[in-house]
Amino acid sequence: MTTTPDATTAAPVVRAGSAPRHATRPPAHRRPPLGRLVGKALLSLVALAVAVVWAFPVYWMLISSLLPNVRLTSGAPTFWPTRGSFDNFGAVLDSGSFVPALRMSLAVTGLTVVAALVLAFLAALAVSRFRFRGRRSFILAVLIIQMLPAEGLFIAQYKMLSSTQLLNTVIGVSVLYAAAVVPFTVWMLRGFVAGVPAELEEAAMVDGLSRTQAFVRITLPLLAPGLVASGVYAFLQAWNEFTVALVVLPADSAKTLPVWLRSFVQTSASREVDWGQVMAASTLLAVPVIVFFLLVQGRMTSGLVSGAVKG
Repeated sequence: MTTTPDATTAAPVVRAGSAPRHATRPPAHRRPPLGRLVGKALLSLVALAVAVVWAFPVYWMLISSLLPNVRLTSGAPTFWPTRGSFDNFGAVLDSGSFVPALRMSLAVTGLTVVAALVLAFLAALAVSRFRFRGRRSFILAVLIIQMLPAEGLFIAQYKMLSSTQLLNTVIGVSVLYAAAVVPFTVWMLRGFVAGVPAELEEAAMVDGLSRTQAFVRITLPLLAPGLVASGVYAFLQAWNEFTVALVVLPADSAKTLPVWLRSFVQTSASREVDWGQVMAASTLLAVPVIVFFLLVQGRMTSGLVSGAVKG
């Protein structure tokens, strides 16, 4: 009598051309080579050292703003603000000239950012989406304008604002700042506009939207990161600019913060620079930039695909 093996004792059937399942399974825990671990550790140490070198001036400015000038001018450096105070910040705010300079910088920077974004956005749309006579000449002119040194235009800019009674005014400085920022902003936005296919608007128009509605609902959300990035560039250029403001704002009553900081350093009656107050003023000058970045950093990457997909 012959017996047949039951299902529990039958040998597994291996198909032709296939290997056992356990033979191709990768090892569960495979450690990377020692050399790779050492290389990653060295790169991490180098990155940490670069970060410390980059952040140390900011840290030194902050701790110096909390120390009196006597300790800052002593021979022994202080790396921790023991017994520090906010007296330097109080002296800067009580000087009477900081608030007008802050108001002037905010007004100039705001007008520059708005004007630069509007003009550069329209120019980038025209260059990227339309073919017209003089298009290449316009692009070449934008490149040539960027090559001109700013110092070579000081006399012409001063005479232009003087003849139009715009010296020591917010509008005059904003016009010069916007003219300096627009060329590079056009190139930035041109890349973003060229990266958005025109077929998205055409598909929206097929669905019943007008050209304006298709642009506002589809294209504009996709261009939001480019507008934010261009706005950040325009903000930094206008907020930190010093030389043009020094030329076209000769009056003491009309100064932006960088020019005010220079005059604030030089107004000491004893000819001794109070570095604690200078560092406090520099910290206050950097606060609006930090606030601006905190407001826009979440929008730098948002809107990349919003509006491109319906439903």
